[in-house]
Amino acid sequence: MKTPYDVIIKPVITEKSMMITDQGKYTFIVAPQAGKTEIKDAVEKLFGVKVTSVNIANFDGKVKRQRYQLGKTASYKKAIVTIDTEGKATSFLGKGGKATDNGAKYKTSIEEFGFGQ
Repeated sequence: MKTPYDVIIKPVITEKSMMITDQGKYTFIVAPQAGKTEIKDAVEKLFGVKVTSVNIANFDGKVKRQRYQLGKTASYKKAIVTIDTEGKATSFLGKGGKATDNGAKYKTSIEEFGFGQ
């Protein structure tokens, strides 16, 4: 069984990824074998946020040349995670028609890596 630390490798901190944090989208380098549900669960456990969607992109390594030697850079998988930025507690009707709150208070941004709203 993978831990959330095995799924999320590191955040991507670039100018483009910082511009989309206002929309609640955060970018991470993830394990190549990780699926969308594993990534969603890992982000929710690590950061205490509600994930609404996960988009994944696979990147192949580029062929690089240094003088006469050919080499290849490492391939990686990138995930763009959209979180719920409203963070409101929802209520619903429980047994006997009583209004019940789910009590789930989620954070509306991720501040652990120095970026957020």
